[in-house]
Amino acid sequence: MHSDNSYDIAIIGGGISSCVFASTHIKNGFDGKIAIIENGRKLGGRSSTRNSFNNIGWELNHGSPNFNICNKTNNHLLQSFIQELLDSKIIESDTSDVIDLKENHLFETRINSDFLCCSNYIPRSSMSELSQKIISKENLNDQVKYFFETLIVKLNYDNNRWILTSKNGNKFKTKFLICSSNLILHKRSLDILKVNQIPLRKAIPENNDKKIDKIINLLTKQDYVQRLTFLIYTKINYCYKDNYKNKFRYFILSKLLEEKFKFERIIFQKQSNNNLGIVIHTKNNEFIEEFFHFQNKDKFKEKILINFNQLFDKSNFINKLNDYQDLSIMIWRASQPSGLAIPEVLQVCENYNIAFCGDWFDFEGFGRIEGAILSALKLSCKINSIS
Repeated sequence: MHSDNSYDIAIIGGGISSCVFASTHIKNGFDGKIAIIENGRKLGGRSSTRNSFNNIGWELNHGSPNFNICNKTNNHLLQSFIQELLDSKIIESDTSDVIDLKENHLFETRINSDFLCCSNYIPRSSMSELSQKIISKENLNDQVKYFFETLIVKLNYDNNRWILTSKNGNKFKTKFLICSSNLILHKRSLDILKVNQIPLRKAIPENNDKKIDKIINLLTKQDYVQRLTFLIYTKINYCYKDNYKNKFRYFILSKLLEEKFKFERIIFQKQSNNNLGIVIHTKNNEFIEEFFHFQNKDKFKEKILINFNQLFDKSNFINKLNDYQDLSIMIWRASQPSGLAIPEVLQVCENYNIAFCGDWFDFEGFGRIEGAILSALKLSCKINSIS
């Protein structure tokens, strides 16, 4: 029997790895209760969808609207999982234009980008609904319960049980804990959560477990790519110069153009009513710092518009953007890992009934959805006998 706040498995983070793990684990025969605890308003993590309260009817994927799979090692688990999504018509191949913006304003459609290499796929719906559908296809007995807008700030391990405490004071008890987000292991949690010690470190003091010590120490050396995302809701009369019909269109800036205009990539997203949404990503540290120090955010938005119009000044595809319905700015709490990847051997800590998954592990696709999916598939196999 379970009390209302007691679970067999609790997962911190509602990103793609969390959803793949929950779905796969149920498919593999797990019949217990699972809680997915997510700070955001919906599933998806860095591959999520913004349904704005101020702009009803718009769906903008504010991470990336697609994902790419290379599977160079021909991993059968990954191959079978992607094929299942294709057969279930949850995803399809992405045939959108991918355009490389060069300094001389020449456009090329063959590019070398980590985001758009190998086989590209898009969900039939939105990225958030992709995560939801991955779980729903296996969650036929309502084993998974969701807790949104719930930020875990404290962990305790007592009598072989984890007790998780959220920012608003809610408590969750679980036999087994999975962290798809690495926030509670990383030093950045000190500022984000406003705590004086890394939550996992406080729960499991140093020298109590070699694996936990090692994963925390290695995470201090892992770099992160932080981004701002600008979401532009255009007016009804804004359109392409040409007759492009696909749902998405990607523009990737060269390093020199990125340095000049401060944008990394720009993704046009056609809505169900044919309006064009524009999502602009930047990882330029100076630009991000400038945003935080800008007293007048409307002036900063003007700067974004100026850069956009200068960038596409001679484009054969993109019209000048003179006005817009709304422009919102998303500050990412989650960040793309880079540099050091965490070794797979540290994924499960049997002594404390805790495990980890996400794109921050040393799987093919490190830092991308491919790595997140593969880490979740592997993890379900590893803990079948534990959980």
